[in-house]
Amino acid sequence: MLDPVTARATSSVLVGRDADLAALRDALKRVRGDESTTVLLGGEAGIGKTRLVEEFRRHALADGVRVLTGQCVELGEEGLPFAPFVAALRDLLRRDGTAAFDGHEHEFARLLPELGPAGPEGLVDANRGYLFELVAGLFGRLARERPLVLVVEDLHWADRSTRDLIAFLIRSARTAQALLICTFRSDELHRGHPLRQFLAELDRARGVERLDLDRLDRDGTMEILADLLGAEPRPVLVDNVYDRSQGNPFFVEELAASSDPDGCRDLPDTLRDLLLARVDRLPDAAQRVLRLAAAGGTRIGHDLLAEVAEVHDHALDDALRTAVVAQLLVAGVDGGYEFRHALVREAVHEDSLPGERARLHARYAAAIEARPQLVGADRAPAEIAHHWYSAHDHPRALVSAWAAATAAGKRYAYAEKSRLLERVLELWEQVPDAAERLGMDHLALLEETLLAASTAGDYARAMSLTRAALTEIDGDVEPLRAAQMLERRGRLMRVLGKSDGAAELRSAYELVRDVPNEPERVKILANIATHLGKVGREEGTRIAHQAMADAEALGDPAARVAAILTYGRVCTREVSAEAGLAQLRKAEELARRTGDVPQLVHALVNLSDALFEVGRYTESARSAADGTVEAKRVGISRSTGAFLLSNHAEALFALGRWDEADALCAETARVDPPGTLGLHWLQIRAQLRLARAHPGADELVARALSFLGRPYLEHQLAIPLHELRVEAALQRGDLAGAVEAAKTAIAIPRIEEFPRYTWQLMAVAARAAVQRGDRALAEQVHAAIAGLTTEHPAQRASAAQTRAILAGAPTGDGERGRHSPGALPAWQEAVAAWRTDGQPYPLARTLLGLAEAAAAAGDRGLVGEAVEEACCIADDLHAAPLREELDTLARRVGLRVSSRSAPDEPELLTVREQEVLRLVAEGLSNRRIAEQLYISPKTASVHVSRIIAKLAVANRVEAAAVAHRLGLLEERS
Repeated sequence: MLDPVTARATSSVLVGRDADLAALRDALKRVRGDESTTVLLGGEAGIGKTRLVEEFRRHALADGVRVLTGQCVELGEEGLPFAPFVAALRDLLRRDGTAAFDGHEHEFARLLPELGPAGPEGLVDANRGYLFELVAGLFGRLARERPLVLVVEDLHWADRSTRDLIAFLIRSARTAQALLICTFRSDELHRGHPLRQFLAELDRARGVERLDLDRLDRDGTMEILADLLGAEPRPVLVDNVYDRSQGNPFFVEELAASSDPDGCRDLPDTLRDLLLARVDRLPDAAQRVLRLAAAGGTRIGHDLLAEVAEVHDHALDDALRTAVVAQLLVAGVDGGYEFRHALVREAVHEDSLPGERARLHARYAAAIEARPQLVGADRAPAEIAHHWYSAHDHPRALVSAWAAATAAGKRYAYAEKSRLLERVLELWEQVPDAAERLGMDHLALLEETLLAASTAGDYARAMSLTRAALTEIDGDVEPLRAAQMLERRGRLMRVLGKSDGAAELRSAYELVRDVPNEPERVKILANIATHLGKVGREEGTRIAHQAMADAEALGDPAARVAAILTYGRVCTREVSAEAGLAQLRKAEELARRTGDVPQLVHALVNLSDALFEVGRYTESARSAADGTVEAKRVGISRSTGAFLLSNHAEALFALGRWDEADALCAETARVDPPGTLGLHWLQIRAQLRLARAHPGADELVARALSFLGRPYLEHQLAIPLHELRVEAALQRGDLAGAVEAAKTAIAIPRIEEFPRYTWQLMAVAARAAVQRGDRALAEQVHAAIAGLTTEHPAQRASAAQTRAILAGAPTGDGERGRHSPGALPAWQEAVAAWRTDGQPYPLARTLLGLAEAAAAAGDRGLVGEAVEEACCIADDLHAAPLREELDTLARRVGLRVSSRSAPDEPELLTVREQEVLRLVAEGLSNRRIAEQLYISPKTASVHVSRIIAKLAVANRVEAAAVAHRLGLLEERS
């Protein structure tokens, strides 16, 4: 929760400025090489120029560079002459004393009275050339002693004399070992501002480069909020703060300090006053036009503005020109206008009188209704609905909101459709003839709203709507309608962790069982079978068979897809893995042929999961990636699409592509899946960070384990959480806690029905038993695995690993006989099994066990081979805890193992990293790299960061240079 008491006012981290910081450090490197360099650092107010310079200053001081800083004063052309240079010289005097001025104290005394009696009169005014030479000479002398950085902040407030001295220093180029950095606010530079021409002139000078800071993206906003709050913020908070602040760090901090948990509270007074200060300086006519434009939105076309304005064209143009010159509006290439910042629009709109706002919105609504082309046919319905609602015209708002919701649904914008339908529900009671106006009853509206909310992923709201709808349905008259509502409610209760939903599902089945066969009935039967199968396998299997038979009898394609998907997942014990996959492939092909994208996405969810279970991880990742594209296309990323993102991450995690998996987990977090849909990615990321000893691992583990406190959590989600709890306890050295957690997990009812998850739990439980020397737990594991099947490669590998661990189990309580010589064959079998499966991380853990068993058997050669291979895997995965265990074993047996690959070894980079590096060397941006390799920009960024770290370089340019020098860009045969 965002709380003004607990949230810090200012972020302590530098976010999203790695490239900009690297550019400043590159400039300093050029200066060290006697290349004259000046950086003009621009950006809007609050964008983080000073924060970036402070971070660079810290790095520079650590490298032994002298840094002097001066700031211009907000007094305009009549301000203090040379103010930033006076401040810099005063800083020099304070640090180095008068000796720094090398006998020229009297000459500088007119600028710094602290230096004593001034030199000849008129030094500053009449003989500026002498002063400029004096200053340049001083800085040149200082730079020869050691590199010098001179920072001039707020150049937009500089007086003419300061600008002239800066131009002299740049053009005289006698301070080659000095870097000059000048910051300025780009949003202050109206057309007549004196700095505009000055910057244009400097851009043509040798050694001058322009660096403009952009606003942060959503991830950057999230990082600042996380730092301010001390915890990961809720996605809805990030979205709202990002939308309002548009990535301006200062605005993010201000909103964070005053917002509610969702970031929607009114602007704080201090921020509103700051935003309105420049508006208040405008003429009345320009202020009126700004209020008019603010009612229209952040962006508005000129024709629409002219349509609703009650002023003559020339008066409107004059007022708009004033607002543009004042940098409050930006004229677009399309002839429209945009507020320079969304918060300025918000502040201006809130500052209008309530009656004035309502009248303006009514004028906008009428204008767009008359001429939809003013905003475009796609935007018109939503714009009209917004304006009539803001005008408090309830009948028109009701009808226009319904029309906008219908239009949003056609564009697959289900979240927008859900919000609009909620507005229709809100207005229903306020419009007496609402049913006649919309041509539908209240129950139909509830059903439509429920479907939109569910599709958009707002499951909590959807469940509330099912309760309201069930009170209006007569199950005797409309059994299919009631059954559908009960099935949805049962499914939602299960996903939200409220209960298993079995009672609602069984009631739905009783209603639908004997009604005439039709496609909708088959779909309901299929859904009931899918979800009841998680509670009682036999019951689900029986209903799945019924759905399949009824679908075949109908011959309806959509019904067949639903029935096949259910049969392929619920009836797994009746068919082989290949037969089950064939059924899912059939469903996928049928959905593609009919163009039923939601069913196609559903098929790819099941297919990617089934492929993962049988150990075909690359195919699983590919199917999940394909499904994600389709889910985004039809707007179901937050519901069904969330499964695909986490399935993709799970497959990449198994393949050892952990950075990509972590990036996908971050993407899933941004989607913010509802209920238990948000657990899978969380559990994967917690496992990943735990395996890497990431600083944020404990928080993620705690968040994941909190799901165990819900009233209901299905086995396939609960069992991996218990495994995570045991693993976390082992890693922090809490052996007693690990044993207790393992005993609790193994006692879960029906655990043997889920071998895919249970075998992994058994392996970690066995480790806890052996490390603690707990005979009771070891026997409990022995008993539990006796009834577990091993159908697929990962299950067989986990089984072999568990038996190998138990081969060194204690013979009495408190004994820790971890690895006896007799366990060696079992460990060799386990290693072979994991090689067959192909997952690198469990293979490396098993190689560690093999090495320990080989050490007990006195086979140093086998120890060395196993440790060396496991170390390579651990290094590539950055699995620090595992690497520490391997190093400990190596020291214990007197082995020397290689550390992470040296930078001059081509094997340092993975195949994917070499592909990325080749594109980096071609000068491509992260976005272009992502397009070339069909990955996300975030994943590309992760690869680039790893490459820079592995090559021990500072930036992309150096990485490319090292790669060329070492031949890392050569294609492998």
